[in-house]
Amino acid sequence: MKIAMIGTGYVGLVSGVCFSDFGHEVVCVDKDPAKVEKLRAGQVPIYEPGLDQVLARNVAAGRLSFTQDLAEAVRGASAVFIAVGTPTRRGDGHADLRYVMAAAEEIGAALEDYAVVVTKSTVPVGTNRKVAEALARTAGDTPFDVASNPEFLREGAAIDDFMRPDRVVIGVETERALKVMAELYRPLSLRDFPVVYTNLESAEMIKYAANAFLATKITFINEIAALCERVGADVKAVSKGIGMDGRIGPKFLHAGPGYGGSCFPKDTKALARIGQDHAVPMQITETVIRVNDEIKHRMIAKIEDLCDGVLRDKTIAVLGVTFKPDTDDMRDAPSLTIVPALVGAGAKVRLVDPQGRHEGEALLPGTKWVETAYGAANGADLVVILTEWNEFRALDLSKLARKMAHPRLADLRNIYDREQALAAGFEVYAGVGR
Repeated sequence: MKIAMIGTGYVGLVSGVCFSDFGHEVVCVDKDPAKVEKLRAGQVPIYEPGLDQVLARNVAAGRLSFTQDLAEAVRGASAVFIAVGTPTRRGDGHADLRYVMAAAEEIGAALEDYAVVVTKSTVPVGTNRKVAEALARTAGDTPFDVASNPEFLREGAAIDDFMRPDRVVIGVETERALKVMAELYRPLSLRDFPVVYTNLESAEMIKYAANAFLATKITFINEIAALCERVGADVKAVSKGIGMDGRIGPKFLHAGPGYGGSCFPKDTKALARIGQDHAVPMQITETVIRVNDEIKHRMIAKIEDLCDGVLRDKTIAVLGVTFKPDTDDMRDAPSLTIVPALVGAGAKVRLVDPQGRHEGEALLPGTKWVETAYGAANGADLVVILTEWNEFRALDLSKLARKMAHPRLADLRNIYDREQALAAGFEVYAGVGR
């Protein structure tokens, strides 16, 4: 089956590459000529473990190609995916649908025969109806159907999530569209991965509800962590204890500096706005957004306390700036709130991140980038673990402490234990919720 994937951002590129690995013929479209040329040369513009190998394998097999020509990509395609960005619209919290609607109109003009136009981008409830209207304006008499197929890819584990998903959600309204989508995902159905078929609005809502719930779970345990610090409890023990309850589960119960990334901040804001527009306020989600912002500022206060209440002229080594490990994504990362606050207060900040420097240099001015944690710690007053990259999980704490002017550790991911850090020579250790 031929597929056209409009957009080669994170979702579009991973989805297109993985569909080609299923055996489909996939043509990925992007308007940026430089990006298309790099992809044709096998250069992946994002950091996602294993993606470059899967891409190269399918390009070599002739199943995967890249182009700027949307009309050529759409010609003969059974399914055309819209996988363009839907950033938060400045000023009102809505998802910006300009790129989605522009893609829909361009696809409609290019259609020569029946195809299912599939919205892969995260869009508010009701958007697929608007996509159908946009297609109708330019498609003339060419028949088409619209489907909603939200993505549930975790950055750093996206290929595995696509190939071995918890579920695939498909919103369709005709039997013809259902058959096309079922054929697309047949390799997963054959291995008994669950596929949920529903209507357009339910599929759209599932995506927002899932991300809002996970963001709520993270924020809940971060609030519990703050209380643990006051009452003498250990949030790691609390998380383990409540996570053993099958109704709760252990995932997303790790206390830290707040959620970030490309999905949770954007999708919680969009869901809150959808609720407001329909006179059904999403009060829990609105609170989650507010509390998550407060958590980041709480981390700044914790760092300041560890510097004796004065940040000016203190040298602080920050380990990790991406919003999570195994990605180069800086979108809404806690570091974008925490690091500028430290710099603004007069601290000398050194940064270490295996993949974050490319974006981070522009986003975090006034800082110094260092190759290793030990280099960053040399003569430092404080080390802050902000992202739990594997290379920060097995540090030689004794070596780290010896290099510092004042061996103090702010472990904002609870990677180490207090006793372990103190035994290694740190004067002060502070985790989150402990």
